[in-house]
Amino acid sequence: MNEVPNALHRVLPAAWMLRIALSLLVVAGVLATVGHARSASDALPDVALADLPKEAQALHVLIGKGGPFKYSRDGVVFGNREKLLPAKPHGYYHEYTVRTPGAKDRGARRMVCGGRKTEPDACYYSDDHYQSFRRIRQ
Repeated sequence: MNEVPNALHRVLPAAWMLRIALSLLVVAGVLATVGHARSASDALPDVALADLPKEAQALHVLIGKGGPFKYSRDGVVFGNREKLLPAKPHGYYHEYTVRTPGAKDRGARRMVCGGRKTEPDACYYSDDHYQSFRRIRQ
């Protein structure tokens, strides 16, 4: 009878140690994901301006000229709430609508530029309404 309790004493600490180790791995994974999400913006994929739809290329030229823009929301501050773009002070980013031929509304295509409005430091293209971004190369 003494063998069963002794075996349990040996198994329980090992089970608890395994549980603690797995918990630490989960916490480390979560922390790594959070850290990656914040730094991933620095490693966004890029796209050549020439490879974007012609509407995005035309919008990029208009941004450099300061307009005129078709939509009233063009040029408003983009909050970067999802933290997909590099962290910058509020007011740094501005959003613009990339026309979608045949769409009855603004569609899902956007361009977000950071820095001075007519001389942005960087612009980003999203074809899925801010779910993902690609940094625009000139």
